[in-house]
Amino acid sequence: MKQKKKTVQLTIGFLIGTAFGFLLQKGGVTRYDVIIGQLLLEDFTVVKIMLTAVLTGMIGVYLLNSLGMARLHPKAGSFGSSAVGGLIFGVGFGVLGYCPGTVTGAAAQGSLDALFGGIAGILIGAAIFAALYPKLEKSILRKGDFGAVTLPQLIGVNPWAVVIPACAAITVLLVLLEKSGI
Repeated sequence: MKQKKKTVQLTIGFLIGTAFGFLLQKGGVTRYDVIIGQLLLEDFTVVKIMLTAVLTGMIGVYLLNSLGMARLHPKAGSFGSSAVGGLIFGVGFGVLGYCPGTVTGAAAQGSLDALFGGIAGILIGAAIFAALYPKLEKSILRKGDFGAVTLPQLIGVNPWAVVIPACAAITVLLVLLEKSGI
C-alpha cells in the first residue's frame, strides 16, 4: 500500500512538473533572449511568470494545509547553505543564461545550448558538489543554521498573516510591472 501511494505521489509530481515546463515554454521563458533580457532588466517576463507561480503556489499550499489536505515539511536551512546554493545558481544562471527550470524546458524544446551546456552543467555541478559535500558541510553549509521553520513559524504568527500581505504585495508589483510595459 505504501509503495502504491509513493508511486501515485511521484506520478502526480511528474505530471505537475511536465505541466510547469510546458507553461514555462508557452510563456516564453525558455528562450535565451528572454532570460538575458531579464538579467539586463529589459524584459520582466521571467519575474512576472515566477511571481505568478509563487502567488499561486503560496495560496494553494497554505489553503490545502489549512483544510488538512496537505502537511508542510520544511527542510532545515542555514545562511551558509543559502549562500553556497545562491552562488552555484548565480554562476550557472549568469554563464549560461538559464535557471534549472528554464534549462530543462529549453532542452525539451530542442535548444542544444540548454541540452549540452545546461543539462551537462547541472550534472557536472551536482557531481562536484556531491564530491565536496562532506568538506562543505563541516565548514560552510551549517553556518547560521535557522532550522526547519517557515516564515510564519519564525515570527510566531498565523500563516495567513504572512500569506495575505505577501499576495497583496506580489499582486501590486505584478500590476505595476504590467503597467510599465517591461
